[in-house]
Amino acid sequence: MIQHKMIDILNNLSDFPYPQKPGVYMMQDSKGKVIYIGKAKNLRKRVKSYFIDRSSNRDNQHWKTSILISKVKHIDYIITDNEIEAFLLESNLIKKYRPIYNIELKDQQKYTYLRITNEKFPRLNVARRNRKGDLSNESGEIIGPFVKGSSRYLTVGLLRKMFKIRICNTLPKKECLEYHIGNCDAPCINKVSSEEYKANVESLKSILKNNNNLNEFCQKLEVEMRESSKNKEFERAIYFRDTIHRLQNLLENQKIESNVYERSLEEYMGFYSDKLNGMVHVMTLLSRNGVISDMKRYQFDLIGDNSISSFISQYYISNPEIPRTVFTNIEIADAPKLEEIILDITNTNIRIITLQNQNENEVSHDSDYITKKTKIMRLLLTNLKNYIEKGHEPALDDLVQILKLNRLPYIIDCFDISNFGDDYAVGACTRFVNGKPKKSEYMKFKVKKVNQQNDYSMMDELIKRRYGRVHLYKSHNSNQPEFRENPDLILIDGGRGHLNTALRALEELGFKETDCISIAKENEEIFTKFAADPIIIPRDQKAIKILQHIRDESHRFGLRYNRKLRNEIFK
Repeated sequence: MIQHKMIDILNNLSDFPYPQKPGVYMMQDSKGKVIYIGKAKNLRKRVKSYFIDRSSNRDNQHWKTSILISKVKHIDYIITDNEIEAFLLESNLIKKYRPIYNIELKDQQKYTYLRITNEKFPRLNVARRNRKGDLSNESGEIIGPFVKGSSRYLTVGLLRKMFKIRICNTLPKKECLEYHIGNCDAPCINKVSSEEYKANVESLKSILKNNNNLNEFCQKLEVEMRESSKNKEFERAIYFRDTIHRLQNLLENQKIESNVYERSLEEYMGFYSDKLNGMVHVMTLLSRNGVISDMKRYQFDLIGDNSISSFISQYYISNPEIPRTVFTNIEIADAPKLEEIILDITNTNIRIITLQNQNENEVSHDSDYITKKTKIMRLLLTNLKNYIEKGHEPALDDLVQILKLNRLPYIIDCFDISNFGDDYAVGACTRFVNGKPKKSEYMKFKVKKVNQQNDYSMMDELIKRRYGRVHLYKSHNSNQPEFRENPDLILIDGGRGHLNTALRALEELGFKETDCISIAKENEEIFTKFAADPIIIPRDQKAIKILQHIRDESHRFGLRYNRKLRNEIFK
């Protein structure tokens, strides 16, 4: 029987009326917001340890935990029958309340799913996972999973256009812009019958579910592309070319998700505790069929009950791939219990093995298997140490060497132009810091000075508007809130012509020494001012993936703004 009760901490510091039973406690601030959730074998002892005789508890003595406690006004608790129940309940409550001081892994989504809605005139959307990480909240037909989700929004938009799938949430009373520009057959005004519309939807499903059908569809597009090129309709030809590329990019690595884990799937987790700063650095490495891939980094604060066990449980609760074996470099005291919890949550039986940092000659003669795994763990820990010491994404060092940059591209800005005819030209500038998006510094522009489709003139305008402002504030009033730090590298979506335009604009602004490159979509060619020929970085390297990610993000951001402006005009 689960019970719960709320205690006003400020009025009950003396007696701590908590039961000596296992359970979960939820710390709340003065506004009643849950800011931390923890589990305990003995609720009274654990909660009391935060407030009484803290000098004897080194874990809770850290200043980060002190900040947490200073904000606590109430503590709500829930009694459970045992520790495992408490562990499971803690995970569910963290996903529900998302406390700011708990570990929460937000970017574990590795797969993309698409959804065909259950409507008279269905729509195509990207399916959304709920807090538990599943798709049970999505109505309609779910298709997928698909790998390579960075360009999924671009691809979904293309699929809607090609198969005339409506984008409106509710059918309007009159036709919208999408009908007038040929992207929709306007079922809202009965320009297409339900049967004809659903035939398009079925054609769409067929290429999403079957690679053979996709190949046939792409062959038809290639015929259209060649015909357009032959007729000197180059923009139309480029459209078909990009469509083919994005469709293949979305579907070529389609995977089937299964509840049965792969026997060849193993994961390594390296942990490094930075007690001075009160945090733990984590690096994970996935090995599939003996091939190492998917190296990722995380960190979490040592606050309250945040621990390696908490990290691992949250990691696999939100991860679609569960390995048979997990190797760690630190002994986990409650590993059997943790294995049982992951089994209960994911229906997958895993084994957690600790690899000590021993030398090869210290491993017993019958432990060749462990010896090999230990070598991989050493490699992982070397990379983790390298990252911590440098304080930045190691792939940025690769960009410096490959592209001969003047300095480390810690801050990267990317520009993209999105236009539809002469009336809907906009620009986007996205910013990545240390290889990650910083959305608070994204910028969007309406093109004002160019009245025709001229990408070079538009790029010139965007560069000068973006950095002319920065240069002004830097020279005269750098304390203004509008001031943004200058980038280390500027990335242009385009070819050699776009790069030269950007370089001229930057030189006029006094940013002559700022590194600037461009990337062309077709072959991911990178153009620089010092090399006559484009540079090709192998697609499996993290360096090119960073550039692709920011390029795709800039394209998505610009397209969304363009579509918003068009919809406002035609409302």
